[in-house]
Amino acid sequence: MSTVPPADAPTAEDLAPVFEVLEVRHEDDRILYVGRPRAPLSTVESELAPLFYERGFDLQLTARSGDGNPEHVLVVSERSIGIDGVPWKNLALALATVLTTLYAGTVWYHVDVTADPLNLLRAWPFSLGILTILGVHEFGHYLTSRIHRVDASLPYFIPIPPPFGTAGAIIRMRGRIPNRKALLDIGASGPLAGIVATVVVTVIGLSLDPITVPRSVATSDAARIEFAEPLLLRGLAWLTGQPMSYADPTKQLHPLVFAGWLGMLVTFLNLLPVGQLDGGHVLRALMGPRQETVAAAVPAVLFGFAGVLLLVGDVSVEVGIWVVWGVFTTVLAFFGPATPIREEPLDRKRQAVGLLTFVVGVLCFMPVPFRIIV
Repeated sequence: MSTVPPADAPTAEDLAPVFEVLEVRHEDDRILYVGRPRAPLSTVESELAPLFYERGFDLQLTARSGDGNPEHVLVVSERSIGIDGVPWKNLALALATVLTTLYAGTVWYHVDVTADPLNLLRAWPFSLGILTILGVHEFGHYLTSRIHRVDASLPYFIPIPPPFGTAGAIIRMRGRIPNRKALLDIGASGPLAGIVATVVVTVIGLSLDPITVPRSVATSDAARIEFAEPLLLRGLAWLTGQPMSYADPTKQLHPLVFAGWLGMLVTFLNLLPVGQLDGGHVLRALMGPRQETVAAAVPAVLFGFAGVLLLVGDVSVEVGIWVVWGVFTTVLAFFGPATPIREEPLDRKRQAVGLLTFVVGVLCFMPVPFRIIV
């Protein structure tokens, strides 16, 4: 039986006021402090975490059965925030998303890739625009995670077929979040950075000449998609003095505007205050454990909203987005939000940042993001 941890880890004497260490074990690359809590179980982690955190370790209190008797174990692992090797999966998904967004862009540029596959490259502004928005958003999370020394993956882009070409991007949080301050910073940094990129891309798109639509397409009776205009998009059009539509059916807004529109939709959906979404992180940081009460209501609100639109609106399949997200947020609510180790309340500056983040979400909201016009 040993009570001697590695030289760079806290000693039994360091933990003694909160946790009596009876034995120290080594299991793979983890250190196990076996012992008895001297403080309420609910506070052991929060009391000891800073001691381990400042020395580069993550901590988790668990209960195990040893020799037929339950025992409390502090499971300690070295925290890593670097990139191990070449991130092949991230690179492969990023490359796939470049291709799918290029292909989606050909729809908005009205170019035929079957006649000449190189026409795919003509859609590069749309692809670059949407990947910039998503990349800035996710690297906002990633860099803030590094600042707070929380282990996080590089972004995983999600390729899908046209008309969007991507379903967004995610990063995976592998480390424990130390406190509500870090949770707020990590949660809010993505949408706030992403909305700046969205505004820049949208303004550039509004300032560019419209795309020429082939007359055969403009006069066709085929079904078309009509996109809603969130408050932010309307405001940018007003500030720049640019139109949002043209009387001439052979003219269409530059596809970069659509990239900005997609960035706004992704921002709003990410800010739904549930689970591991950005909005869930931000509200959990603002409200503490009470956030779960709000999160539990989100799926019902989305299902109810879809029902109201079906009853009073001239829509049908278009409300499917809220049904799908109702199901998705049900799953997210079930698994719960990210829980910080320590529950210190936020200062007023961070409270203001959290509220500003949700204001951004409101500006990006669209009751019916798109309609299918037959």
